[in-house]
Amino acid sequence: MSSAPKEPSGHRAGFASFVGRPNVGKSTLTNALVGQKVAITSSKPQTTRRAIRGIVHRDFGQLILVDTPGLHRPRTLLGQRLNDLVEQTLGDVDIIGFCIPANEKIGPGDQFINEQLNDFRRAKLVAIITKSELVSPEALAKQLLAVSELRDWKAIVPVSAVAEDQLEVLTKVLIDLMPQSEALYPPEAVTDESIEERICELIREATLEGVRDELPHSIAVTIDEMSKRKGRDLTDIHANIFVERDSQKGIIIGHRGTRLIDVGKRARLEIEKLLGHKVFLGLRVKVASDWQRDPKQLGKLGF
Repeated sequence: MSSAPKEPSGHRAGFASFVGRPNVGKSTLTNALVGQKVAITSSKPQTTRRAIRGIVHRDFGQLILVDTPGLHRPRTLLGQRLNDLVEQTLGDVDIIGFCIPANEKIGPGDQFINEQLNDFRRAKLVAIITKSELVSPEALAKQLLAVSELRDWKAIVPVSAVAEDQLEVLTKVLIDLMPQSEALYPPEAVTDESIEERICELIREATLEGVRDELPHSIAVTIDEMSKRKGRDLTDIHANIFVERDSQKGIIIGHRGTRLIDVGKRARLEIEKLLGHKVFLGLRVKVASDWQRDPKQLGKLGF
């Protein structure tokens, strides 16, 4: 990767991370600001499992968005490791953006996260009201007032990732709060995730669609083999979907394999968008008993 060129004085660059309850739109907002999909999205809690960096480039600055798992009370070793990752990430970033949806009253989960923010004194705190397209101007004004009473924020910005409303305003607010710095990534970079990691995440995203609430935590994906066919614009990918029990394996495969076929189709379409050419995707479902609680298996699966 080429090194980033020196920038004129006044250029700003730094790291921001979004926090908030599950399903407040953190990953959707990250993707909208970057301008392409770098983080998978799902209605299931704890969809994000790694600190994924998305990079936003402007003439006046560069914004590195670190999409992290949500802060929660952990019940497994995986959950504890995800929490540790969040705390480590939030301790290092320049800005923490607390995402609160416009269409839901501030609740105990928001209060819990707001209290946790007191531990991260290095970061500047910005409140982001997400999903603003879902409420009337009057309801939005009410939510802005309620959020302003939580603490003294550096800024409060309402946005809609879906309607692409106020995204440029938020980008400027965040970059203006960053330290003066030359660009930290070259201009063509949109993420520091490898292609293999992004493909595993797209397969996991497709697998999460429509599964029972207790199952998402049990799903992990690895790639066995990935190679481009000689003389053809076609990549062969052989991947594994891991679950913790035989009963979960049956749910993922579905009656006569119908569910797994559907997962493969949806994942393949997203992977083809990412790679820009056709893909052959082979999926196998395997059982790794209680991997969320087993340090050795967590290591094998990349946690």
